[in-house]
Amino acid sequence: MPRWSSVPVLRRVEPFVLAVLAAIAGAVLLPAGGAVATGLGWGTTGGVALLFFVYGARTAPAEALHGLRDWRLQGTVATVTYVLFPALGVLLALATGRFLDDGLVAGVLFLAALPSTVQSCVVFTALARGNVPGAVVSATVSNLAGIGLTPLLVALLQGSSGVGPDAAGIGRIVLQLLVPFLAGLAAGRSIGPWVRRHRRPLSFLDRCVIVAVVYSAFSRGVRQGVWQQVRPAEVVVVLACALVLLVTVLAVAWWAPRLWGATRADRVTVLFCGSNKSLATGLPMATVLFDPHVVGLVALPIVLYHPLQITVCSFLAGRMVRPGTVADPPVPRLGR
Repeated sequence: MPRWSSVPVLRRVEPFVLAVLAAIAGAVLLPAGGAVATGLGWGTTGGVALLFFVYGARTAPAEALHGLRDWRLQGTVATVTYVLFPALGVLLALATGRFLDDGLVAGVLFLAALPSTVQSCVVFTALARGNVPGAVVSATVSNLAGIGLTPLLVALLQGSSGVGPDAAGIGRIVLQLLVPFLAGLAAGRSIGPWVRRHRRPLSFLDRCVIVAVVYSAFSRGVRQGVWQQVRPAEVVVVLACALVLLVTVLAVAWWAPRLWGATRADRVTVLFCGSNKSLATGLPMATVLFDPHVVGLVALPIVLYHPLQITVCSFLAGRMVRPGTVADPPVPRLGR
């Protein structure tokens, strides 16, 4: 069994998690205001658009289309991500709604509607000797679909509450996320190889934009007194919701593929691609979908879920490496 230090995603993600937590602490102690807040708002808007342009440029459509041939694997991952997760989110929202602020309830639903990660779920799959090409395709397709599905699911699940996106919010998604992504996809033939060769510095840019989004969102909440309304008990409830979501989805994602005779490698892929939620996609999308005064609250569930999924899935991936299996497949260097 590999030691904790042998799990590559822990070494890579931990500083990022610390940076996100530091941004939250900085916003609480020294929130941005005035001209700084205005400049930060414009900067994060441009940064988010740039992120989705890069996401489009580094997408390899041919690879994704090739992997889509395994429709049972891809369909199972998509069902877990965009059907099971939202259904569980609705049940948790109904069960805990009277204990939570509306913004936190919206955050739980938003978490449930997010696409999978790319980087971490592929690394977990590789470590556990799962179907790595299938994981790459599943994660890519999940994120491509999420650009359209996540806003629609959010509007469907909470549009009537007044917290979710309205028509203007959907329009912002199109202009700030979908248009840059499609532009990057169109430019991928010419700049795609360069983008894929420079994944590491571009991933650093990715992280910087997300940390800036966190600081901006939480600063706005502090200035508006939003966090004075959040009780410690509410944070505990949100953390409990995140844990219930993760454990339930992990159990279903591991056992359900047996219904169609999935191999162990495919079950590993469904396990990790179905249970991970993308902080990198979620936080920028939240700033576009939701009103500024609730973005900080909406972001809290995914901020809590992210380190939880990293910790639990790292432990599981390490435990699933069995003696006598073939050597680990190469771990792709992916962006999210």
